[in-house]
Amino acid sequence: MVTDDLLICGAGPAGRALAHRALAHGLSVTIVDPHPRRRWTATYAAWADELPQWVAPEAMGATVDHPIVWARHRIELDRRYIVFDTARLQDSLDLPDARLLQDSVTDIAPAARHRHDGLDLPSVRLASGSVLAAGRVIDARGVARSPRLAEQTAFGVIVDRARLPEPETYFMDWRADNGAETDAPRSFLYAVPLDDERVLLEETCLAGLPALDQRTLHDRLTHRLRSRGITLTGTEPVERVRFPVHGGRPNARTFGSAGAFTHPATGYSVATSLRMADAVVAGDPLWPGPARAVHLLRQAGLRALLALPPADLPLFFEAFFALPAESQRAYLSGRDDLRGTAAAMLSLFAALPWRIQRTLAIAVARPPRRTPDASRATPLSAEGPV
Repeated sequence: MVTDDLLICGAGPAGRALAHRALAHGLSVTIVDPHPRRRWTATYAAWADELPQWVAPEAMGATVDHPIVWARHRIELDRRYIVFDTARLQDSLDLPDARLLQDSVTDIAPAARHRHDGLDLPSVRLASGSVLAAGRVIDARGVARSPRLAEQTAFGVIVDRARLPEPETYFMDWRADNGAETDAPRSFLYAVPLDDERVLLEETCLAGLPALDQRTLHDRLTHRLRSRGITLTGTEPVERVRFPVHGGRPNARTFGSAGAFTHPATGYSVATSLRMADAVVAGDPLWPGPARAVHLLRQAGLRALLALPPADLPLFFEAFFALPAESQRAYLSGRDDLRGTAAAMLSLFAALPWRIQRTLAIAVARPPRRTPDASRATPLSAEGPV
């Protein structure tokens, strides 16, 4: 039986990026997905310094040299930010020689040590009844939603740039002009250019257990924009976001958010998938000791974030983005930078008032919840990073 070098479960950004790089290195590839040719509709973004050199320039829809954070005060970030052109990103990850199968994976079997007729190979069982083996099987199907997992939700509209009274790009805008009660769960405005003519305006619940629903976010966005002189017509293109910000299994057989690549403080995973694809193809270890330790620290950070009273979130992010740029970068992007991540978290803790320190310390000391196994996940839609 002829088998491929690599079989990838899932054709979202993570799976497609991995397949694209495997083909570039001469491997034979099969991708299994219920809709392997479906066009992506979500907006993806990244810090420019996270991206590998092979990413096509045309995949970058907009570049922002100094995005803005509004917490209690205006903070200008000294780090270039990239918003992808989603369609061009997908097209740039071309798969000319891959075999694309429209099917669902129901089970993944690891390789056995030996059989009576020789070494066994990992395999997948498909909903159609077929069983496929390959030299390696990688699960890139994302993480299934679960009541036990914190989620990020957002509701956004796309408008012409000419309609905005101010041209600034907001990575996070926590100003209290969205009509929410003071003690209600907080959300922020994410306002980024998609290209020279269009801007995405998105009311975002960074992480919630449970997260804010779409109706609440819609009403808050409408209120916020109206207070800034922007009235929606109801005809604007809409983007809805909902996905887990943690979960997945950090091991050699999973990739993307299924492989715990999602940063729980931002929800970002696409840049990490792009950056780590070549390492997977080469068979390099993705989870050395420092990377696993950083992963645990980030999970502790998420527990701390979820424990904060809503009114304290702007103060928390004011303190974080007042840290030196290298400390911010270590925590947001240094997936194996244990020293930098720990130092950033300690510096942030020291900068916060005692009452917040106490809340964070209790939350961090709490044992983490057991997260669902990504191998039993149903594929995410294009609304979440995979």
